[in-house]
Amino acid sequence: MEKNAEETEIKGIISRVTYYQADTGFSVLKVKLPKKNDPVSVIVQTGQLYEGEPISAQGRWENHKAHGMQFKAHMVKTSVPTQLLGIEKYLGSGLIKGIGPGFAKKIIEKFGEKAFEIIDQSPHKLQEITGLSGARYEGILASWENHKSIREIMVFLQMHGMGVSKANKIYKTYGQKAIKIIEKNPYQLAKDIHGIGFKTADIMAQSLGIPKDSVIRAHAGLQYTLLQGLNDGHCGLPQEKLLVEAEKLLAIPEAILQQGLELGLAEKSLIADLKDNIDVIFLYYLWHYEKTIAKIILNLVSQQPLKWKALKAQPEIEWVENHLKLSLSLGQKEAIRQLTSSKLMIITGGPGVGKTSVIQSIIQILKKQPVTILLAAPTGRAAKRMTEATGLPAKTLHRLLETEGKGGKFQRNEENPLEGDLLIIDEVSMVDVPMLRSLLLALPKSMSLILVGDVDQLPSVGPGQVLKDLIESDKVPVCRLTQIFRQAKSSHIITNAHCINQGNMPDLTDKTGIETDFYFVSAKTPEDCQYKLLKMVKERIPQKFGFNSLTDIQILTPMNRSSLGAQSLNPLLQEALNPRVKTASHWVERFGTRFYIGDKIIQTTNNYDKDVFNGDGGIIQAIDSETKAVVIEFDGREVHYEVDELDEIALAYALTIHKSQGSEYPVVVIPIMMQHYMMLKRNLLYTGITRGKKLVICVGEKRAVAMAVKGQEKLARYSKLREWLELGT
Repeated sequence: MEKNAEETEIKGIISRVTYYQADTGFSVLKVKLPKKNDPVSVIVQTGQLYEGEPISAQGRWENHKAHGMQFKAHMVKTSVPTQLLGIEKYLGSGLIKGIGPGFAKKIIEKFGEKAFEIIDQSPHKLQEITGLSGARYEGILASWENHKSIREIMVFLQMHGMGVSKANKIYKTYGQKAIKIIEKNPYQLAKDIHGIGFKTADIMAQSLGIPKDSVIRAHAGLQYTLLQGLNDGHCGLPQEKLLVEAEKLLAIPEAILQQGLELGLAEKSLIADLKDNIDVIFLYYLWHYEKTIAKIILNLVSQQPLKWKALKAQPEIEWVENHLKLSLSLGQKEAIRQLTSSKLMIITGGPGVGKTSVIQSIIQILKKQPVTILLAAPTGRAAKRMTEATGLPAKTLHRLLETEGKGGKFQRNEENPLEGDLLIIDEVSMVDVPMLRSLLLALPKSMSLILVGDVDQLPSVGPGQVLKDLIESDKVPVCRLTQIFRQAKSSHIITNAHCINQGNMPDLTDKTGIETDFYFVSAKTPEDCQYKLLKMVKERIPQKFGFNSLTDIQILTPMNRSSLGAQSLNPLLQEALNPRVKTASHWVERFGTRFYIGDKIIQTTNNYDKDVFNGDGGIIQAIDSETKAVVIEFDGREVHYEVDELDEIALAYALTIHKSQGSEYPVVVIPIMMQHYMMLKRNLLYTGITRGKKLVICVGEKRAVAMAVKGQEKLARYSKLREWLELGT
């Protein structure tokens, strides 16, 4: 990349936001400069920007080898548009609810450059425009008034390099205190507001004059580094590693970092402790959560008596076998025996070993008594499976704990516990430290708890490894189910999954012409793999097996990036599987992704106001051509999204295996090539294969499968739960 060392300033109008990453603020803009026909590319880290906004950017021109000449800015300032095109794009950007591109054009045609003045001082004149209903008019006025009320904040943010779209979120979070809070500690933005990361807050801090070597910046950088560790499931990081990573991020002396660390320890946002004789710095709240979990678990294990009347295990086993017409394995029988004596039990095992059957058996035994049983799972799909298997209603964990809208606080807690005698939670491998702590706090003293899950699957996306730690502590009764039932042995999905879990290669022989539920299709190159995958999903699987490409088949890939990652596959699959893509008269575009009616999407963050959570899948049902608002159906429930909320969803034709945890699909197709080598681990492939219910097809290279089978996860999670349990704290 060639660089011109001279710094300069450019001024223009944003014609398109090509890409925006909410966490870091990384943006790729197309900006129309005066006296230039074609817009130029501007690369910057800033708050979210809108089409039509005039900007001034400070930085340098660079000649990128792949992308050509572009302007790399370190600072961008925005202003209210004054030119007609800018005003039109600004009004139609979605900032003012009720005004879309079409209506914005009508406003400009009617009022020209006085558009802002008319909306602000004489809004009744808008009613002169054809097609403006009373409800829409009132909505525009309310939105504009809200916009006016946060104008001071917007101007403040723009002065310090932040885009206008964040203003509304900041105002909703802080209210009239926003500017005072930001001036006191701009890094608070990254903690409190979704879509603002440390780097964006850091730009704001520098604009406010906070020195790069300030202790407050060091403290914020250390916290950010620890929060980044959450992405790998850590509750803390070794002190030495933390300081090294933070020094890379902040480029300040270690002495200042030490002062930042001392500040965090003093105010109890951080805490120092030992993990396997290594000095580790933990986020204080996670350290405290794990200690709380251990205390409640140990108390549960020691408690007696059970809520139900005494059970005689052997007669109950014989009765339920006869009642359900099944033959229980030794492990399943042991689970029923534990039911008679322990208030807490873990049931673990792989696919086909009867975890569902033993839950059914326990429920049937207890239904003979006046016992209230609650069922729950981390995801909507897993909860739905529990309901179908048991006949009892099952809820997601968020709905079990009754999530409040603002901030996601749980209404069920120590003061307002759950009501019932037994709680059974499935897919516990997905449960992280904060969720388990919330569940246990909401557990009344009289309630028993059964945790069910496959400890060999991927651990939770969130911090900790609670199922593994509970089992390895030897403090909790554990029933390990290992016997594969006869009907399950006929499934190559199940037998191959167990082979992989034991470190052995699955059967990848050519099954052409053979009726089976597991196939391996060889691909020599990533391009060959991509071609075969698309052909298979669109044509071959539906034609041969009768499955629906959109509703039955799920592509699961080891990683997000690369040509066979979810980001690259989704637009290709969208074009292949959604017929509306080629004929749609309107769509909505957000940060380079176009969404159409009929698109398969996934929610990527918890939205407590909408009662939609990270991992929930849906289908786009409608798109308003004017406002670009979107209606998405989640399990029969329609949810409305404004255009500025679409950063919460992503296309879901292809998902990472991590995102698929807790879900099952009729058909799973997994691309697995050597380009995925960084992610090829045994538990990843095992988890991906066990998501398929009726058919699994792996497309790729045998050596990539072999690498995954041999690839044991070596990265230990820095967590204290197992040690707290072993210490009997």
